[in-house]
Amino acid sequence: MKKPKNLIKYAIGLLTVISLRLVPHPPNVEPIMATMMPFAKRWGKLAGLFFTLLAILSFDLITGTLGVWSIMTAGTYALLGIAAGFYFKNKENKVRYYVGFSVVGTLIYDAITGIGTGMLFFKQSFMLTLMGQIPFTLYHLAGNIALAAIVSPLLYKWVLENKHLETQPVIDKVKSVFGVAN
Repeated sequence: MKKPKNLIKYAIGLLTVISLRLVPHPPNVEPIMATMMPFAKRWGKLAGLFFTLLAILSFDLITGTLGVWSIMTAGTYALLGIAAGFYFKNKENKVRYYVGFSVVGTLIYDAITGIGTGMLFFKQSFMLTLMGQIPFTLYHLAGNIALAAIVSPLLYKWVLENKHLETQPVIDKVKSVFGVAN
């Protein structure tokens, strides 16, 4: 049976998202976009889509918060994962590209999930929703810019480009540590 080549790398990405989201932090600072972008850069739009779906749904399952909001956030992030695949296709692993995408992606995400949801689900007026969304989006932008500048390029370089973290080399290393023959 052929083992998925990058299963360990996806697990590291998911653990990064889950652990950073569980650490106490300022409101609306979350690592999903900063972690998704390197996956989309490395393996394209489907990797970005699947990573965001896995990240949101697994976190919401673990924390018992799975619901309608999960579908809205997962769907929006999935679209951003696809967009990231297109955007990063021929880009270098540079901070400026991650920061640039995180700014545009955050504004799109907050427009859909914040403004759209406030008006559709909570029947708020556009102005009321917009005024409430502004501080929320400023926090979200600050967090995503910082995480895109730090987490994204490091994750790409240290994890996604690291051949030692492919599934088979990790399994072989674990077997050798425990004295299990291939």
